[in-house]
Formats: sequence, structure tokens, C-alpha cells
Amino acid sequence: MAEEFHELAEFGEVARPDLLTLRRAQALVAAVRDAADYALVQLLSRDMPGVGRLEALVVDVECDGVPSRNPAGIQYRERLALCVPEDNKAQVEVLALRKSFPVLIHQNNGTRDGVASLCLYFEPTPTVLRTWTPQRFLRRIQWWLEQSAKGELHPADQPVEHLFFASKFELVLPGNVDALRNAGVKMAVVRGPARPDGGGTVFLRPARDGGNAPTTLASHIDLTLPPVVQGFVERDPMTLGDLADLLSQREVNLLPHLITALSNGVGPEGVSAETAVPFVIIILHVPVVRALGGLAERIARRAFLIEGNLRELGVKAGALYVHEKRYFAEIQGSILAREPATEWKKEPIFPMEVLHFPDASAARKQSSLDDEGPCGVMIGAGSLGSAMLNLWSRAGWGRWSVVDKDHVKPHNLIRHVAFAHHVGELKCDVVAELSEAATDGAAKVAPVRGDACDLAAHAVQEALTTTELVVDASAALEYPRQASFRDNLPRHVTVFVTPNGNGAVLMLEDLARSMRLRTLEAQYYRALIRHHWGAKHLEGNLGTYWSGASCRDISVAMPYSRIAAHASTLAEQVMRQAQSEKACVRIWDRDPDNGGVAVYDVEPVAECCLSFGELSVFYDEGLSKHLQALRHSALPNETGGVLLGYHDFNVGAIVLVDALPAPADSYANRSSFERGTAGLLQAVQEASTRTAGVVGYVGEWHSHPPGHSATPSRDDIVQLVEISLGMHGDGLPALQLIVGEGDIRILQGMVKA
Repeated sequence: MAEEFHELAEFGEVARPDLLTLRRAQALVAAVRDAADYALVQLLSRDMPGVGRLEALVVDVECDGVPSRNPAGIQYRERLALCVPEDNKAQVEVLALRKSFPVLIHQNNGTRDGVASLCLYFEPTPTVLRTWTPQRFLRRIQWWLEQSAKGELHPADQPVEHLFFASKFELVLPGNVDALRNAGVKMAVVRGPARPDGGGTVFLRPARDGGNAPTTLASHIDLTLPPVVQGFVERDPMTLGDLADLLSQREVNLLPHLITALSNGVGPEGVSAETAVPFVIIILHVPVVRALGGLAERIARRAFLIEGNLRELGVKAGALYVHEKRYFAEIQGSILAREPATEWKKEPIFPMEVLHFPDASAARKQSSLDDEGPCGVMIGAGSLGSAMLNLWSRAGWGRWSVVDKDHVKPHNLIRHVAFAHHVGELKCDVVAELSEAATDGAAKVAPVRGDACDLAAHAVQEALTTTELVVDASAALEYPRQASFRDNLPRHVTVFVTPNGNGAVLMLEDLARSMRLRTLEAQYYRALIRHHWGAKHLEGNLGTYWSGASCRDISVAMPYSRIAAHASTLAEQVMRQAQSEKACVRIWDRDPDNGGVAVYDVEPVAECCLSFGELSVFYDEGLSKHLQALRHSALPNETGGVLLGYHDFNVGAIVLVDALPAPADSYANRSSFERGTAGLLQAVQEASTRTAGVVGYVGEWHSHPPGHSATPSRDDIVQLVEISLGMHGDGLPALQLIVGEGDIRILQGMVKA
């Protein structure tokens, strides 16, 4: 049986190729004549209002790659119309003229009984046209037919692009529009500012209490259609009558809904003819199913804008009548009611692109994140903390509270997400407000006003103990050290930017918190002392300035670009590292001259603890192995040196960081050791400088000879007394560490009155 083809009735025939006026059409004719698989059947042209001239090539194309009896229904030979628009910035549309051409998912808008339009490209039109040639275009058509026949074309959710119109209007829906509709929340239409091209953006938002928002400028009609099977998108209607016909095919009567919308706001006393109602929006909600009778997998939405004198449209639709220059609502069914109106069907409508504010799930998808993120608390809403929360909120990662007691001051605006009108407000409130504003409410950050170190603050403690992850961005030592001694808290990570802004540090506890921040801090310091990159890592700032009159109002001079660069790195790394159960210490050093970044990792090791009443001494296995190695290298003689660490009486701790080897002028034999002093002062000072003054001298260490444990001898006790007397001037306890054959012993001495 002969195939039946669609006729492009609105086109007129062009007798010869030389009568074509569009250069792309002429070039396509030449390419078709050169292509062995293409045959030119007919040339057509027409003029379209608002679009310009269209010239079409009707061709037959053969595809050797189309399998016979393929399930898609593509044939070896297909008849196509290549429609060339006058606008060189628009693509050439390809229409399949065979009436039995299959309805496929990879097609542009069309009519169900009309011509199918092939969706040839993934990329936006400007990208396609950048390298478009007639020859490559013809090959692309064959590729589309062959891939469709094999079922191997681009993903089913690939969006299609409208070729013959681009709406200047868009409707933006809330990210949770379905939940709002299901809950029966009254919605209001709000129009945004006009754009130079005459278009604009319209927002559908929950109405304010007591009625619609004062910025509401129009009515809207919300229609839910019966489900449709995925695979076809109707071409947008251009008039109200076309839309009504389309809806009637799905058993939806548009006119009653239209009358209700056009009557909106017209009370018993009517409204003046001078009252302007600028537009009405019709929103269609179409459940899409994969197969007939199946469950809806998504909701497709399309919106249409009706502009002009909408009161007059109300008259045309039988919704209103005019009396003494006032509009009144018709009483449907009464003697005043008109005969069925039809004039309204001629009213033009404009398609609107329907957009959604992304919810958290959509934000994660767009950010290429699979992990929802933790329920977390951010300590500190300053420069770094606010920037990281901003990144996480926009990406939909985590559900956050933020603890801070400080407020925004004018100088904070240089390196903070806050704006000038936020000066004087608490930083935690500002961060929460901006997170919600940036995501249209999808990200809700809970502000907690207070000091994270205040154990008596109920709101603070509740936030810290009912979460999964605490991120410390306070840029201070108080909170992370205090948190290390609390067993009822969740996993912690501390992040900070170095004083000069060139470095950043991340220290993350393991999931079981067997390695607390206090030991990770010590291991970080040890890396600074031992490695070449630690020499300038915590080097002073670029300068300071006075932000106020107080001696405490001194701040660091640093561009926000450095905070932003490190905030991006740290935010991403926290997301990645938090998925692992392991502890992590990672350091970044950035070269401001060329932007290059060096990354250093410190392998965390377990800590050990000894209690001495009010003070506890902490050291780690890394230091133990280092001491054992120093002892082993000196055997059979004894050896020793000084201990480096720091005191923190706020938490009752002495933390050992490193042990320096014996100075060159030390004396040692098999049974004794006398530490020298050559270069020792410089080494201790270097360690202090590299750690920004945190690490210093805390005591002495020495080893015992082969076969001996770390049990102190009489001479060791005497040495401890001497060390204690020496440190008494600073009121500090002294430590003596002994490394034996298979053990380590730590002694503490202190002069008491």
C-alpha cells in the first residue's frame, strides 16, 4: 500500500532552486544534490507573520543503518521537509511527512495528528550553529533516524527546544509547588520588573495572610489535566480558542475557569472601566505517565499569558457587562446572561516558559551531589563560616544551624556575605536570612544566638548535642579544644584560613571520635615544625588595621578573594571527607602570584593520655615512634633532648607535639646522658615561630640503655627536680619523658609553696 504524506498546505511551490531567496536554503539544495542518500522532491516557501520567510526542501532520505522491522517504526526511506527560517540565528527544522511516522520521545512540539518535528541536537542553538554546515546537517538527520530506530538516542529527559518561537515571558513556581497545591494554599501572582525587550518574569507565590500580596497584578487559572503518556508534546496553541479545543480533547472545559478569573475582583458594586487588570495566566499541570494506566512519574507544566484589556475580554467571554462606565459580573443563568459567547476564542495568548525555584533535591542534582549531607552545626558565622554556609545552602547540602554571638560591623562587609543594611544585626541571623533568600526558602538555616563555649546556654548545647557534624570556623582555639574534652558531642571538623590568607587547614575527627581535634592539632603543628613548607605557613599577616578605638578592635588586612578561594575548597572538602569514617588533616598553600595550590596531608594517628590530677598529658603514637627511633639510632648509648608542646589550663591539658634530638654538644654513653645546648635555643624558637607562638619548651626527654625499661632512676628524679625548679619562674609544671626498651614513662614535677 502506498504511503500517505502530509501536505504543507500553507506553503506555495517554488519552481526552481535559483528562485529561493535564503542562502541556507540554497546551500542545502546544493548539499542534497551532492549526497547520494538524498533525493530532492519539491521546493516550497511561505511568509509567516512575526517569523518572516520560510523556505522548505522536501526530500527523500535513505539510511542504511536503520534496522528492518525496528520497534521504533522508522523506515529505510523517509520523506522529510527541511524548513529554513529567514532568521539565521534559528535552526533549520526537520519535519517527518509520512502520516504514519511514529510518535517518539525525541521530537519537538507538534500536533498529534500533524507533522512530527525531529529533535536533532542536544546543545543550545548558538552552539549548534557555531559549526553548522549543510553537509553535516544532512548526516545528522541520518544519524537521528538510525539511532532512533535502534533505541539509542539521547536520554528521554533531554529537554526539547522550540525552534519557531522563544517566549519573552516566564513563570517561576515555588520549588514546593506540589506540596503547596496539595495543602490547598492560596497562591498569588506577582509580576517582576519589565525587561528592555518587553518581556518579563512572573512569580507564583503563597498569598499573604489576609489576602493576596499587594504586588499581585493579575489572576491565574490553575488546571490539572488528565494524565498523558510520555512521548509527545503538543505544539503550543496561539489563541484562546486553540487552547480551549486542546483542553476539550482532554475533557476539560476552559470557559468556566476563564469566566471565574476574569470576574475576579469585580464585586456587587462593579469596578470602574479605568481599572486596569494587566494580564491573566493559565497554568496547566499535566501528569506524565510512562504507559497508559500507569502512575504519574512527573508533572509537566505549561503556562499561557493573556494580555490586553482583560475587562473587555471578560465582556467577550460573557463574564462581564458594561453599565455607565463600570464593569459588572454577569449572573450566569439569569435573564441577564448572554448567549454562548465565541468572540473570546480569537484572543491571542502567549506561551510562557515555566521555571521552578530549585528545592534541596534539585540543587544537589544541579551541583552533582549524591549525598544529602548531615544535620550540622556551624560554629562561627564570620568571613569563612558565612561563605561556606552560602555554598552549602545553594547546593542543598545539609541541614544547618549556626552559632554566633557577634554582630555585623561596618568593616565586616569587606569579607562577609552580609550587606550594608545588615550592620548591627547578629551574624547568625544574617546568614540564616541570606541562605533562605538565596534559595527561596529551600535552605533554612537556624540561627543560634550565643557562645558555643557557654556550657550553660541551653539553646547552644541543644544544637550541639542533637546533630551529626559540627564544623568549627570560629578561627579561635577555645571552642575546638573545649569540644575535644566533651564525650557527648558528635564528630567535629575545624577549618581555618592562615593569617596571611595564603593557606587553609582542615582537621576532621574520625566518626568514632577516637582522634579528637586536640591530637589532630598537635600532629598538624608537628608537620609544620618538620617540613619545609611549614616555615612560612603561619607567617604573620599582610598588615593590620584598627576597626575601632579599642585595643581589641584590631583586624587582619586581607582581600575577600582569598577567603572565597579557600572557602570553596574547604566547603567541597568537608563534603567529601565527611563521607569517610576516617580522620583527616589536610593543608593547602596557595601562591597568590600565580594561583597555584600545594596540598599536604598529615596521616592522623591515635593519641595517648596520662592524668596528673588537675592536668592531663596527651601525646600520640607518631611521637612515640619518633622517640623510639631516636633511641634506637643512638644505641647502645643513651640519648635525649627537649620536649615541645603547649599548656592549656582552660581545659587542664599539656599536649606534647614533638621531641628534638640531642644537640651536637651533648655527652652520652651506655649509662648516662647529658644534654648539650648547641643550636637548641634556635630550634625551640623556630618551632614557636612556625606554630604562631603556640608550641614551646615543656620539658626534657631521654632514653634508657638496652634491656632497661622506662622506670626512672635516682638520677632521673634529680633531673626532674632541676627541671621543675627551672620552670617554677613561669609557674609551669615540668615534664620528664623516659623512653625504655619497650615502654615510655612520663613524669610531672612542680614546685608547690
